[in-house]
Amino acid sequence: MNLTGKVAIVTGSGRGLGLAYARALADAGAKVVVNDVDEQAVTAAVATIGAAATGVTAAVGDSASAQQLVDAAVETFGRLDVLVTNAGILRDRVLWKMSDDDFDDVLRVHLRGTFTCARAAAVRMREQGTGGRLILISSPAGQRGNFGQTNYAAAKAGIAAMGRTWAMELARDGITVNTVVPVAATAMTRTIPAFAPVIDEAERTGQPYPAWVRHDEGLGTVDDVTGLVVFLASDAAKDITGQAVGVGGDKLALWAHPAEKTVAYRDGGWSAAAIAESWAGDIGSEPETYGIPAPRPPAPATPPAGAGPAPGPGSGPAVGPGAGTAV
Repeated sequence: MNLTGKVAIVTGSGRGLGLAYARALADAGAKVVVNDVDEQAVTAAVATIGAAATGVTAAVGDSASAQQLVDAAVETFGRLDVLVTNAGILRDRVLWKMSDDDFDDVLRVHLRGTFTCARAAAVRMREQGTGGRLILISSPAGQRGNFGQTNYAAAKAGIAAMGRTWAMELARDGITVNTVVPVAATAMTRTIPAFAPVIDEAERTGQPYPAWVRHDEGLGTVDDVTGLVVFLASDAAKDITGQAVGVGGDKLALWAHPAEKTVAYRDGGWSAAAIAESWAGDIGSEPETYGIPAPRPPAPATPPAGAGPAPGPGSGPAVGPGAGTAV
């Protein structure tokens, strides 16, 4: 994909997934505004990308920071074509231990930060009159929920909902709005017991992740998810909008939007007793699942008689397609 002539902002791009997005956009020819709350991370990221990048140290969430990012794009590179809203923080707690600040801080960065940056970018893109791309970063937690992540899951679900709304509102201006649902090896996925030894082994040896991780679980490196962002930023995706697309490892997926699964009707309406009678045999006979499914490593092969136990995931050289180390 050739993004020459396009200018992009990537929030939270001092490290990790955000830096990978920024690098990939620059490699495709775009000019990039790097953003992070950590000034040293911004400086290092800009140095890594080179002349195609400029940096803004700011915490997203308020309108002033959002406008600062847009102004940096226009003043440095002359325009704005792409916004990737990646900035985020974690404050994981179960419901009964989550404080007001834990909740508010996460929603301020993820949800309000996405809103304020998208609003400022949309104003500029509409003034330019040449369309644009809003690429919003969500999470499987926002699609399915996740234990201990009330704040994060709510914010990421809200981002997907805003994306569907903005796709309608900005369609006449030629501005597409899509949500990316990435799955990559990060500090958070390292906390999952089934993944931790695999990530550690890949990091230690430089070997690819096993096939069951890349294919079955759809988990790879941060660089595995950047192709989707570059595609959505390109002219090839000019007719794609209002979608939530997942990517990770060897897996690419289009997420379904919430829809009525089963429907029942009753003349005169529904009393509590009528609902109870209908639930098990009709409307609620196949309830929806919730939560992110636990990883399912392959069962160890049965060793031949007299042989030692078969090695499990992470105990030896990883096999399967792909390359890179966890970040």
